[in-house]
Parts: sequence; C-alpha cells; structure tokens
Amino acid sequence: MNKIYYFSKANLQFIEIRHFKYKLVSFFTISVIIISLILFGGYSYIFSLINNGRDINSLKNTNEVLKTRLGELTKLYEILDYDLDSLINTNTDLRIAAGLPPVSDEVRMLGYGGGSFDDNPEIFIKNSNELNAVYQLAEDLTRKVNFEKSNYLEIANKLEESNQLYFSLPAVKPCVGTIGYHGFGMRMHPILNRVLMHGGIDIVAGIGTPVCASGQGKVVFTGYNGGLGLTIEIDHGFGYRSLYAHLSKILIKKGGVVSRGEVIAKTGNTGLSTGPHLHYEIEHNGIKQDPMKFIFDQTNLF
Repeated sequence: MNKIYYFSKANLQFIEIRHFKYKLVSFFTISVIIISLILFGGYSYIFSLINNGRDINSLKNTNEVLKTRLGELTKLYEILDYDLDSLINTNTDLRIAAGLPPVSDEVRMLGYGGGSFDDNPEIFIKNSNELNAVYQLAEDLTRKVNFEKSNYLEIANKLEESNQLYFSLPAVKPCVGTIGYHGFGMRMHPILNRVLMHGGIDIVAGIGTPVCASGQGKVVFTGYNGGLGLTIEIDHGFGYRSLYAHLSKILIKKGGVVSRGEVIAKTGNTGLSTGPHLHYEIEHNGIKQDPMKFIFDQTNLF
C-alpha cells in the first residue's frame, strides 16, 4: 500500500494524507531551482567583469546590463520566495495532519538565522555591493530551505510512524459472529456466579469459525491459559496487544509475525465457557481497553 495515513485520536479513525510525496518532491525541486538561479546570477556577474575588464567603456555598458539583470534577479527572488512561503504553508498543514505542534514564528526565524530580505530585497540590492547582495540573497534562501527541509523530514518520519500504526493497530473484528450481550466491563460471571471484570468482548460463533489477527504483530503466546482455554496473544507494537481465547485450534507458532486478516486459529469452547465463542481482548500499555472502540468501519474484514 503506497498511501500514507495518520491516526486521529480525536476522531478514532485513520485519515489519508493525500499527495504528500508529490508535495515533498516539489519542495526540494523548487529549492534547488531557487539556489541555482541566484548563484547563476552571481557567477554571470563575475564572468562578465573578467572578460570585459580591459575596456572601460565596455565595462560601463556591462555594468548597466548587469544592473538590469540584477533587478530582474531581485524580482525572481521575490517570486520564488513567495513560492517557498506557499510550501511553508503546506508544511504547516502537514504538521497539523501528522499531529505535530506548529512551528512558531520565533522558532522559524531562529532556524533561518541571520537577516531576511523579504520586506524589500530591491532596496537591499541598491544599498549593497551588487555581487555580495546576490550571494547574501542566496544564503538567505539556503538557510530557509535547510530549515524547511529538516521540518519536512520530521513530518515524513511522523507520518511513516502513523503509517506503521495503521497496519499494526488491532482495528478489525477478528471473526464472523454476533457480539455477545455482556460487553466490556463488570458483569456477573455465568459460571462462577459472582461479579467480575470482563476484560474484552465475546463473539458468538460456531466451533471451527476462522479467527483472524486484528492487526500486524508478533505472536508472543500460544497455548492453554487456565479459564481462557486455548489462547493466542499478539504484540502489535506501540503499546498494543490483542488476545484471542476459548479456541479449538491454533494455526500459528509463538514468535511468528502475522498480518491483519491472517487466519491464526479456529473458534472453540475450551476453558471456562458456556458455549462456542471467541473471547477477544485489547490492551494498551498494560491497561485493558474496550475492543468495540477499535473496530473501525474502514478496516473491517467482514
């Protein structure tokens, strides 16, 4: 899958980041064009001085031409700097999408370092040595590009992490069947006849119904687990674990890596159970979670 997603904790859903790679490539392409064109202007200036230095009249004429070109170059700087600002705005939107805090103006200016000529680069050119001004404009844009490049890399890393979370999160109903009346929370145990915490949900299904991994992860336990009967536990990373109990048959081995939707077992009636069903749990950082909050419509298998 080439799409990139981030997980919105507020909305409890995955949201696709569209055209991220295109925007990233555009950013670096325009950055190279910006620096190359400005430095080209400086090199052209030096080259013209060397080749025309022996002729005073020719040098004066060349200077007039170069002043005109410097004016054009200044306008080009303004246009390209505007394009860079547009990319910065895109950068800001992507930071929000990735769940990263926005970069403040103060931090951005510190990251740029030195002076900035955004207000009026034309005045700066007129009041400075023209050649030095060209190089300083290039240095100004180089600092901006380097800062925004590091900013983009931070966003890319965060979105890649979110993309990995997309595949790993236990986000699907693990088998076909009806979810039992007694869900997550305190309940009267049907066999022990006392109020106990029910740390998951029960999915009523006939013996032998395929059970699928609800997310990508590593199998950390397979075997008999007391009242839970035949059980599988999967570590999904990011602090998430899932558990599948009362199984009739286990189809994977401890230490193996599974993908979301992969068949890992068959439902059964082992352990303390009143009938064929799958007991399904999710933990995050050691705390049991309501599995119903992790069954997302956009990632359902059934």
